[in-house]
Amino acid sequence: MRHQFGFIYAHPDDETFLSGCIIRRLADLGHSPVLLLATRGDAGRQGTQRAVNKDELAALREIEMENAAQILGLTKVEHLGWPDGELGVIDFQALVDGVISFIQKYEIEVLFTFPEDGGNGHPDHVAISKATTAAVLSGKCPSVRKLYYAATGSLRAQGHKPSIELDTESNWSVKAAALRAHATQYVAIEKYFGDLEVFPAERRWEAFVLGWEDGELWPKESSTTILEDQSE
Repeated sequence: MRHQFGFIYAHPDDETFLSGCIIRRLADLGHSPVLLLATRGDAGRQGTQRAVNKDELAALREIEMENAAQILGLTKVEHLGWPDGELGVIDFQALVDGVISFIQKYEIEVLFTFPEDGGNGHPDHVAISKATTAAVLSGKCPSVRKLYYAATGSLRAQGHKPSIELDTESNWSVKAAALRAHATQYVAIEKYFGDLEVFPAERRWEAFVLGWEDGELWPKESSTTILEDQSE
C-alpha cells in the first residue's frame, strides 16, 4: 500500500542530515515523498560559492536544494520563505497555517520533523517542530495518521525509543551526494559528518520516534513496517 509521506524542516540540508536515506528508501519503494522548508536558508554559511547578500544566498540554496531533491527522490519541495533565524519571533499562527496548507495540499498521511527541542536547541528547529505538532493537533489535517520526531538524545533520555531506525551504511553514497549538493554548507557538513569519502560510523543511523498516531500522543508502535516494501 502506498502512503503520502511528508518531511517538514527549517532549512535546506536539514532533510539530508536527518532523513536523507529514509527519503531515498521511500522513493525507491514507489512512494512520493514531499518536503516543506520554513526558510530558504538565507542566513546559512556561504561556503565556497560566495553570495553578495541574503537574497543571492537564498537563491543559491534553493538551487542546491533542487539538486539534493533529485538525488534523494523528493517529488516536491516547497519553501514558506520566512527569514532564516527568525522563526522563533515571527507570528506563530502564520507559521502553523503554512504547515497546515502544505499538509492539506498533499494529503500527507505520515509526517517527519524535529523533536520539540529542535534536537540542538536551534530556535528555527524548535519553532517548526512546534508548528508541525500544532498543525497536526489542530483538527485541520485529517489525512495525517502518524507524526514522527527525530530520535535525538533528549527524547531517548525521556525513555522514548525509536520506532524507525535505518542503517545508512549501504546507501551512504546517496546521502553523501545529497550533502555535497548543499555546497555552501560544507563547513557544518564536515563538522558533523567528517570527510564524506569515509562512512561516518558514529552517524550511521537515521532514527525517528513515533510521537503521535490517530489522536494518541506517544503511542507504542507494534512494528516498523513503514520502511518495508509497501508498493503492492
